[in-house]
Amino acid sequence: MNAQRYAHLRAMLAARQHNLTVCMEQLHKSHNVSAVILTADAVGVHEVHAVWPGSRMRTMVSSAAGSNSWVQVKTHPTIRDAVSHLKDRKMQILATHLSAKAVDFRQIDYTRPTCILMGQEKTGITQEALDLADQDIIIPMIGMVQSLNVSVASALILYEAQRQRQNAGMYLRAESTLEYAEQQRLLFEEGYPVLARVAKHKGLPYPVINDRGEVVAEPEWWATMQSKARK
Repeated sequence: MNAQRYAHLRAMLAARQHNLTVCMEQLHKSHNVSAVILTADAVGVHEVHAVWPGSRMRTMVSSAAGSNSWVQVKTHPTIRDAVSHLKDRKMQILATHLSAKAVDFRQIDYTRPTCILMGQEKTGITQEALDLADQDIIIPMIGMVQSLNVSVASALILYEAQRQRQNAGMYLRAESTLEYAEQQRLLFEEGYPVLARVAKHKGLPYPVINDRGEVVAEPEWWATMQSKARK
C-alpha cells in the first residue's frame, strides 16, 4: 500500500459516522438492499442493520455483503431485537411513515445519534416497528405519487443527515472514533486485499498495520502465508 492510498484510507476512517445508521425491515429486493448500503457508504455510515427472519437472512446477507466491504451489515431476527440494540446505543429511531404525528424529515436533528427505519417495499413498516419508533417522518410530495422507492427515500434522508453533520463539523475529525481492531481490519482488507484473502483462507489472524501503512508480522506469519496449501 503506497502512502497516498494509506492517507486516503485513514481520512475515510476518520470521517465514518458510527452513530448514524439505517435499519431495513424485511426488504426483499436485493438491488434495494445494495443501493441502501452504497448510499450509506457515500455519506460515511459505517454499519447498517437489517431484519431478515428465517431462511432469507443468509441469502440477503450474502447479497448485501457484496455491495460494499466498507459498510458492515448487522442482522437481527426481529424488529424488537434490532430496535432494542439501537436504543441501547442511545439512538433516536425515525420511522418513514405517513401518520398524523409525522414531521417533515428535514425538521429532525440528525446530529444526534440516529437510526432511520425503512420498511418493506410493498407493505411498508410493520405496526410493531411503528410502535417502537420515537418519531414518524415523511418526505413531502405534491404530485400523484404517494411514496418513493425505499432506496431513493433512504438516500434523501441520509443526505440531509450528512448536510447537517457537515455543517456541525462532524466529518472533520483528525482521527477515527472506530474501535482500533475495526480500523486495523479495514486498513488490512482495503490496503492489502490479496493478502487479506489469503490470510482469511488459511485462517491466519490479521497483522498490524503501522502508522506508515506497512504490514507488521512475525516471520512465521509470512512463512505460512507463502507456503502452498496442502492437497
